[in-house]
Amino acid sequence: MDEVVYRHPRLDRSQLRALETRSDAAGLLHLAAHGAALLASGFLLSRSLGSLWVGPATILHGAVLVFLFAPLHETVHRTAFRSRWLNEALGWICGALLLLPPEYFRRFHFAHHRHTQDPARDPELATPKPASFAGWLLQVSGIPYWLRNLRAVLGHALGRVPEPFIAPRAAASIVREARLLLAAYAAIAAASAAAGSPAALLYWVVPALAAQPPLRIYLMAEHTLCPLVPDMLANSRTTRSNAVVRFLAWNMPFHAEHHAFPSVPFHALPALHGMLSPDLRVVATGYLAVQRDILRVLIGRRSPAALKRLRPD
Repeated sequence: MDEVVYRHPRLDRSQLRALETRSDAAGLLHLAAHGAALLASGFLLSRSLGSLWVGPATILHGAVLVFLFAPLHETVHRTAFRSRWLNEALGWICGALLLLPPEYFRRFHFAHHRHTQDPARDPELATPKPASFAGWLLQVSGIPYWLRNLRAVLGHALGRVPEPFIAPRAAASIVREARLLLAAYAAIAAASAAAGSPAALLYWVVPALAAQPPLRIYLMAEHTLCPLVPDMLANSRTTRSNAVVRFLAWNMPFHAEHHAFPSVPFHALPALHGMLSPDLRVVATGYLAVQRDILRVLIGRRSPAALKRLRPD
């Protein structure tokens, strides 16, 4: 990502180099805490089975689970840990849990970084944004995410790699990755059937489906309604939030800072935020505040120009 690192007068090269220092210890500590939260929520879910609390417990466990998207994101940047093998291993685990193969996601995500908010080249803008309240509800449900990723994985496994952000020389690795992922899913399904165990459904599949709304709301806040300009401190939103959200998201609410300097690991983003905060162009007071703005656009209380930022086509 060196070619897209933002230049800013508040940071000299020595300061940036210090911020870019990666740490196995910091990554493992945060991963251990996230894993402990996942075990705790799974325990609460197990205790709620057969009671009226099973619904809330499923959503709580699912929220902790689907926010493994955050360490997946860090590992594709290879900033979660200093050791490359740790990044690769965790990326595979998180990608498998979320139906998002890490090598495919790395190429998708790097194209997004290189062309952030460019309607012609940012792959995140290739999917139409919601243009109505019903469309917003559908996106928040996560259904389009699952269908899109399932089609991509199945297509890749069949040898079809049409995405423009994947170079032809990388197609074979994308195909191999998809086939390995589907083989892993088949093995888990076979083992579950042989053991007569619903554990994979109860603690993985159903919670991941049920808890999509918190993740979708979080992800929608990163760029929606931000200007379609190259300036990284303007085309990405930093969202003020509480410690729980920052923890589960591995500090990625500092999103403009991440886009400006993608080589800075998650544990250094608060310090980077302190340096860049006077120059941030789009800062929200919370994730619900962002959704209120989006919904005001969708129901016609904001300008057509704002609607165009939701649908840049």
